[in-house]
Amino acid sequence: MGDSPAGSKPKAKPNQTSAPPAFVKDEDYLQRVVPKRIAMFETILNEQTLSRLQLSPDPIKITLPDGNVKEGKKWNTTPLDVAKEISKSLAANALIAKVDGVLWDMSRPFEGDCKLELFNFDTDEGRDTFWHSSAHILGESLEQAYGCRLCIGPCTTRGDLKGFYYDGFYGDLGLNEDHFKHIEAAAKKAVDEKQSFQRIEVTRNQALDIFSENHFKVEIINDLPEDATITVYRCGPLVDLCRGPHIPNSSFIKAFSCLKASSAYWRAKKERESLQRVYGISFPDQKRLKEYKAMLEEAKKYDHRELTKKQELFFFHPLSPGSCFFLPHGARVCNKLLEFIRSQYWKRGYEEVWSPNMYNMQLWETSGHAANYKENMFVFEVDKQEFGLKPMNCPGHCLIFDHRVRSYRELPLRLADFGVLHRNELSGALSGLTRVRRFQQDDAHIFCKESQIKDEIKGVLEFISYVYKVFGFTFDLKLSTRPEKYLGDIVTWDKAEAALEEALNEFGKPWKINEADGAFYGPKIDITVFDAMGRDFQCATLQLDFQLPARFNLSYSAEDETKRERPVMIHRAVLGSVERMFAILLEHYKGKWPFWLSPRQAIVCPVSEKSQQYALEVRDRIHDAGFYVDVDTTDRTINKKVREAQMAQYNYILVVGEKEVGTGQVAVRVRDINDANLQSIDDVLNRFKDETASFK
Repeated sequence: MGDSPAGSKPKAKPNQTSAPPAFVKDEDYLQRVVPKRIAMFETILNEQTLSRLQLSPDPIKITLPDGNVKEGKKWNTTPLDVAKEISKSLAANALIAKVDGVLWDMSRPFEGDCKLELFNFDTDEGRDTFWHSSAHILGESLEQAYGCRLCIGPCTTRGDLKGFYYDGFYGDLGLNEDHFKHIEAAAKKAVDEKQSFQRIEVTRNQALDIFSENHFKVEIINDLPEDATITVYRCGPLVDLCRGPHIPNSSFIKAFSCLKASSAYWRAKKERESLQRVYGISFPDQKRLKEYKAMLEEAKKYDHRELTKKQELFFFHPLSPGSCFFLPHGARVCNKLLEFIRSQYWKRGYEEVWSPNMYNMQLWETSGHAANYKENMFVFEVDKQEFGLKPMNCPGHCLIFDHRVRSYRELPLRLADFGVLHRNELSGALSGLTRVRRFQQDDAHIFCKESQIKDEIKGVLEFISYVYKVFGFTFDLKLSTRPEKYLGDIVTWDKAEAALEEALNEFGKPWKINEADGAFYGPKIDITVFDAMGRDFQCATLQLDFQLPARFNLSYSAEDETKRERPVMIHRAVLGSVERMFAILLEHYKGKWPFWLSPRQAIVCPVSEKSQQYALEVRDRIHDAGFYVDVDTTDRTINKKVREAQMAQYNYILVVGEKEVGTGQVAVRVRDINDANLQSIDDVLNRFKDETASFK
């Protein structure tokens, strides 16, 4: 099943450099269970095919994105048939369809008049489906190779690691890189067989019967809503519980590779079964796989966990796992980021607040987090009452809004908070600064009238665009609309989505619809940022919320003062987690901080002892002007001093000798340029001020 998340185990089993450990494959499971599943699948498939053939193949109209209309037959014509009619090239590259906004297998017949879109690998829809289908090929390989019990296998297109993974239960076997060649060989066999992805819909009892030998799948089935449509897919010997859809067949996967193996807990609960997780990547050609692996190797060189060792920015200690110690130079960067955001708050009408770190659990019961998020919180007892460290600021900001009567004249009210947050992440999920337990956000909540939603959203988008331009990021936008399960009424949702759509159109940057992927409490805009190495991350948050204002019974006096109205709440962050943004920026800049953000802006290097006093005077003057500056008073040669300063990533190296002492100047070297030029101290300070003001 490819769409359910699984959590990470606290500590993965260490990789082994020797041959894989002996493991007795469960041949009985493979010889008894796999044929049974295939037989049941084929029986149901034949029944459904026969039933479909008996339906009336009425003429239908299929409308393409350009407005052209193709004719077909209900229960007969498929998206692949339409693609073939348009062009051979389209049919050869189309991976997935969208029928009336719903993703649809290329081989699945239409069920009536509809609108049709087709997607290849260079689209999000095509890429997601390609990697989801590749997860099934990985699952097939793992089941056939090791007789494991498969759990879940989603694509991972929205995180730092692209591709897919599959979790499985292997008993005592710990998978590692020594197993990868065997897994990849099995995957190549599946690809060469051009295995079709076939789909059936089953009843709950049929699903339980098909997967009766796998208690993980049985648990998933039993947890599905009563009215859920349960679908099962087959590719080769693999029969898997999955909502789909999938690519036409396995031959599209021309390049396949395993990336890493780790451990996981079933359903992210440490008291449950210990699983093994294998990550993979795949592409339609070998060239892209080669380029991707080269990018991974490049990224390894600039991993923030390695760069900090050279720059002394931060560290972690086992006595406080998941909570970072920022060293002086790391704290400088964090403070610069917060100062930058604060300066924008001043210009954009935000008011900063400070709110408590811990609250009585009554607050989280009111907000709904006690019922849905408690296991991710740090909970403890105070005076025989249950309290929790805050994992987010929004409920506290509701209390701030509600502490006195509010008027429509105060809206929009933009409350910003840099308060410390804590989330009880599993220890195995902790990963440097990108996944921590203690963090800060540039968090803000905007309370506004419904009529103000569009302008507020547009303002946040402009804020995000400004900040990301300073960092050198590009970004994409998607509007995530009402999900299947939502709170509130459709009229309110429609108005909110229309306001977001209007704001996006006026903002002027291209955007896409992400159907039915909004939060249960309101629609949202997803912002995907791309760094210098082409990797994408989700940092900024922009969500509408109608539910928290209702849960806290928030209101303001309307223009007609006899009436009270409910505000709309906008959750927004630009940096997101400051810790995570720190890591992304450190890797994005490859350790070479721009001057305005740098913790080591300048160093003064005296040529000899004769110029040391002058060097100290230069240092003091630059320091008093508000810049980070050091002085190297060691007895090393000037060449070694300069080289050490370059390695430490000082932006400017100011060399002073007897000549500079006599003229009151400094020889200015830029970090990556060996040439030096003489400048007065005033000119240097003006240069520093200009670069700071222009974020260089």
